[in-house]
Parts: sequence; C-alpha cells; structure tokens
Amino acid sequence: QVRLVESGGGLVQAGGSLRLSCVVSGLTFRLYTMAWFRQGPGNERESVAYIRSVDTTYTDSVKGRFTIFRDNVRNTVYLQMNSLKPEDTAVYYCAAGIRVRDWRRRDDYDHWGQGTQVTVSS
Repeated sequence: QVRLVESGGGLVQAGGSLRLSCVVSGLTFRLYTMAWFRQGPGNERESVAYIRSVDTTYTDSVKGRFTIFRDNVRNTVYLQMNSLKPEDTAVYYCAAGIRVRDWRRRDDYDHWGQGTQVTVSS
C-alpha cells in the first residue's frame, strides 16, 4: 500500500520559515518524480515545486524563497519555505508520479498525501 504522509505545517508570522516533510512508503521512491502542490481558500490546487532526480522547478511566486529537496535513503521529500507571506497560506500536498510529462498537471501524479495546513499571519 502506497502512503505519502506530510508533516511540518503550522502557524507562522510573515517573514518566518517552515520545513515540510513528506515520508513515502510502498513504492520505489528513487524512481518517482516528487512535487509539492497547494490549495488556498477558494482556490484550485496549484503546483509549487517539483524534483526529478536532482532537477528542480518552481512556480514563479515561490522562486528564491522555497527549496525542494529529497533524501532517497529516508524516502522523504522536503519543502523548505523561507520569507513566508500571507498569500502562501494553504493546505500543502505532496505528490508522486512515475511518468510526469507536465509537472504542473495534477493528473500526471499517481499518489497524493493527505495535506498539511500552512497558515501565515500578517
């Protein structure tokens, strides 16, 4: 059974930092492209960052502030979030895909976590 379990969310003031973790089990982690998505109040789920091997890509609104990285020994993907803004408030989800063609496309991912809430106060 495949499981993706996120943690690390919480309440933080604007300008602060959080590190999200997503522990993956039930699949060969190193073979999968991993990504973080988020869904804010009243918004659609949007892509935030992805990592395939050592290649990473970020959506424009988080470039220079967020860093995605992975540990293939611990089967974990992380999202380091610095200089947080109130508009970063959302539920953050990790996703795993074996054959991702368009990293922004939700349907390209095979497995999802349950999400972790990030709230940034002004």
